[in-house]
Amino acid sequence: MQENFLCGTSEITGCRFSIYPMTDRFAEVILSALKEVDTSKVWMETDDVSTCVRGRSIHVFDVVKAIYLETVKHGDHVVFNGTFSNGCPGDTAGDAYLAENEERANEESAAGISQEVAVQFALYPMGIPDYMNVIMDQVELAKNRETFSKGVHYASRLDGDAHAVFKTLEDAFENCKKSDSTHIVMTVNMSANSPSKKGAE
Repeated sequence: MQENFLCGTSEITGCRFSIYPMTDRFAEVILSALKEVDTSKVWMETDDVSTCVRGRSIHVFDVVKAIYLETVKHGDHVVFNGTFSNGCPGDTAGDAYLAENEERANEESAAGISQEVAVQFALYPMGIPDYMNVIMDQVELAKNRETFSKGVHYASRLDGDAHAVFKTLEDAFENCKKSDSTHIVMTVNMSANSPSKKGAE
């Protein structure tokens, strides 16, 4: 009999992401952001393709938001592409970071950065037949927060202040964790300072 791998065995949340600054200073922008952000409460590893952050959800979202805001604060057009996940049965190496408290290490420093962003995100609550109801509940959440712009093919669009948008994404992800789903995946494509934003609208 084939072995079954069960989801939902870990409280670790992870995000694997890549950031693309549209400038010839891209390496400086990325490395400077990684240096400025406090990552002491998460497990983090960066290679030549992407960065992976793992630990408690509250700290994963804190670090990811802070890194992105650091990359966009100088006005460069920067694109973020990331996948958040919770419930993967293979997630065990970051258990030590689950003991961290709930104080966000970068909340104060990130609060001083004001930035408008545009986002397309998609939620995938796995292992439940009524997954669409869970997804639509989070769309309603975004509408109530006034960050929801419209539905697009295979995603929902959010626009607004980066702090409000990241709060919507984090709360939507956390609400999915409270459902009967055993493995949550959320994809996020984010853009800031795009010169084509007004034309696209």
